[in-house]
Amino acid sequence: MKPDAPPPPAHRPACPNFSSGPCAKRPGWSLDALSGALLGRSHRAAAPRARLRAVIDQSRALLGLPADWRLGIVPGSDTGAVEMALWNLLGPRPVDVLAFEGFSAAWAADIVEELRLPGARVLRAGYGELPDLGAVDPAHDVVFAWNGTTSGVRMPDADWLSPPEPRAGRAGLAICDATSAAFAMDLPWDRLDVVTWSWQKCLGGEAAHGMLALSPRAAERLATHTPAWPLPKLFRLTTRSGLIEGIFTGDTINTPSLLCVEDALDGLGWAREIGGLKALRARSEANLAAVAAWVARTPYARFLARDPATLSPTAICLTLANPEAARAIPARLAELGVAHDIAPYRDAPPGLRLWGGPTVETTDIAALLDWIDWAYRSHANA
Repeated sequence: MKPDAPPPPAHRPACPNFSSGPCAKRPGWSLDALSGALLGRSHRAAAPRARLRAVIDQSRALLGLPADWRLGIVPGSDTGAVEMALWNLLGPRPVDVLAFEGFSAAWAADIVEELRLPGARVLRAGYGELPDLGAVDPAHDVVFAWNGTTSGVRMPDADWLSPPEPRAGRAGLAICDATSAAFAMDLPWDRLDVVTWSWQKCLGGEAAHGMLALSPRAAERLATHTPAWPLPKLFRLTTRSGLIEGIFTGDTINTPSLLCVEDALDGLGWAREIGGLKALRARSEANLAAVAAWVARTPYARFLARDPATLSPTAICLTLANPEAARAIPARLAELGVAHDIAPYRDAPPGLRLWGGPTVETTDIAALLDWIDWAYRSHANA
């Protein structure tokens, strides 16, 4: 006869939202934070446009974006920002694509199957690993995710990415999807050329809007390269007269949600108040440390990431010894109102995915881990 089911833990996470996107709101958030939203106004009027410009300027400052980089708000969340970069910039050089989880594999598929670039090389790795970074050719453009949102694997450093010309002779552009890294990890701006992210990740903003950051080298490529394929209006960053500079000063290609703009400004303000990027990074690293300590004492759990140097502090992916328990736990904890949206990405191996970004409290992570223990033991006793 199986032993009695263990009693549930005494404490629940104060916030049960552990989704990897859209992510948990900042601690203390309420609808009152949006009371200043300029609803019913044209985004092209002076005051709303100033709010859009404030999102750009405050994001630049918080991330430490180099002064000569451009930053704009674009449609379609991070996906829109990445696709705009691919469709506008690729073509003049061969391209290497690092595909090691769901989203980076999608960028590879678009480059190979939609753009059909003849010089494309896809460098692949399975979930939990990175491709051979040493195989990237500095003469090629390279497209990659800094952090694998669906695998919990991040770049350990930027040593594999040569600085651009003339210092080290890297002639290609480095196009980086950083949506689950920006505001939680240090990004090597001096080795990147295009960086994208969305409002819905590390600062917990509402979805639909993306951010596109361009180095001077990327802007020069835009000004001198005409893609061989047509671009819909939603993707266009240039006209016959050159770069559309207004995109990087508060104009937008389509109508943005001013409610979401207000929410983005609220998240940026919170980040400044708690100490900026350093504090945001520390909060995420504390969440990873709590999970790592639990994994070390939990025989049935391990990280999906094989190399500890690549462990993501935001998208924390776990595998469990009992795959059936792993499949059951997300629904069980959601039913109890303990944790929402902790199932793995649809293409990922069975397991759990816990968002550990800066808006998540470490006390909530610790409480969730106790409930995972309870749910795992309860499944075994069922």
